[in-house]
Amino acid sequence: LDTKSHGLAEAADIIGTSILVQSPNGERTFRFQHGPLFANIVLADEINRASPKTQSALLEAMQERHVTAGGQTYELPKPFFVLATQNPIEQEGTYRLPEAQLDRFMFKVVIDYPNLVDECEIIRREHEALNGDKTVDVQIVVQKADIDNVKSIVRSVLVEQNIIEYIARIVQETREHPFLYLGASPRASLAILNASKGFAALHGRDFVTPDDVKDSALAVLQHRIIVAPEKE
Repeated sequence: LDTKSHGLAEAADIIGTSILVQSPNGERTFRFQHGPLFANIVLADEINRASPKTQSALLEAMQERHVTAGGQTYELPKPFFVLATQNPIEQEGTYRLPEAQLDRFMFKVVIDYPNLVDECEIIRREHEALNGDKTVDVQIVVQKADIDNVKSIVRSVLVEQNIIEYIARIVQETREHPFLYLGASPRASLAILNASKGFAALHGRDFVTPDDVKDSALAVLQHRIIVAPEKE
């Protein structure tokens, strides 16, 4: 799988840009130089430091699986998967992500400080990385065909009608609860459904249980709802 990491700046920095090239016979033409979005796995570091125009370009890529540059549309490779980090402390020089873009992310995972054991492990690994290259031992563990196979397995997981209604009731409640200013969209319902099927497959089952829904709900919903100001 092709992976890229990028600190977001301008839209052209992630999409790519047209460059002027000259052939051996002297003919000049424009050629599109692909940006870091043209990868299977993209890590966007501190996404809230990106300009609104860049965020818009990333939104198109996540939703439509293609990008537009110079009036041309370019399909992104498959599979296409975006990870993004967001600094929750510093707000200066940042742009708040619009709700429509947050809604495109399936999960929001809050990463807290490591415990003592994990902290010691981080220090030990840093100490033992004498050559400074921390990627030297990274091995290929999955191919594109493997991803397609796993996706087909997850899609085939059985979901009973009562589970569908359970998911719908959870999302519906976010729209009616007095503590919430903004409830979750139908995209949240679909995300809980697909995440629940994924959890079921990870547990070796071909059917979804209520516990799979519970395992999915927090990570799916916590960036899609807004608490009423007086209840924060």
